Amino acid sequence: MSLERAEITHRTRPAAGEPAGALVLVHGRGADELDLEPLLDLLDPERRLVGLVPRGPLALPPGGAHWYAVREIGFPDRETFLATFTAASDWLDRALAEAGVPPKRTVLGGFSQGAVMSYALGLGASRPRPAGILAMSGFIPTVEGFELDLDGRAGLPVSISHGTYDPVIGVEFGRDARDRLDAAGLEVAYREDPVAHQIAPGAVAQARTALAQALS
Repeated sequence: MSLERAEITHRTRPAAGEPAGALVLVHGRGADELDLEPLLDLLDPERRLVGLVPRGPLALPPGGAHWYAVREIGFPDRETFLATFTAASDWLDRALAEAGVPPKRTVLGGFSQGAVMSYALGLGASRPRPAGILAMSGFIPTVEGFELDLDGRAGLPVSISHGTYDPVIGVEFGRDARDRLDAAGLEVAYREDPVAHQIAPGAVAQARTALAQALS
């Protein structure tokens, strides 16, 4: 699939002082970098961290920005996913270098497609270990040519939240991620809320606790 691919850009919310780390929040399918920006202050109200919210590089129906083409839930389109994973890896490395924050002090989070990319960037075998992952309503991607390194992530704090009645990405994907990461020795906090494909207040509260644990 040959698609026009834009450069990944982002907005930055500066830390109040010298940053104690970085919080990266990745939007879902058809949204943009503004979508999760309000979560930066909800998760980090004291502004201890530099906040980064990137914009997906693909323009696909029904509009907005996308990270990969959807073929089957759980299995992103290989061509678009691998190209975006490479571009997002390069973007993240540059953005963190500019912010003066190492990967080990960086928490990656996202909603829907953004959660998928957070898992990819945080668990990918070619990527450095982050401080933690905040995955909301997503799944761990299965893509030919993309490999995970779960053995090297033992003890990593991960917050997983999902809507029990999610009609877009079924709750079984959240449960599968919980079970796989827990079995691999990651420090998993998991919750379901009686909602659809959205972020519940309890999910934000859990993510805030996991963020504090990751950067304690």
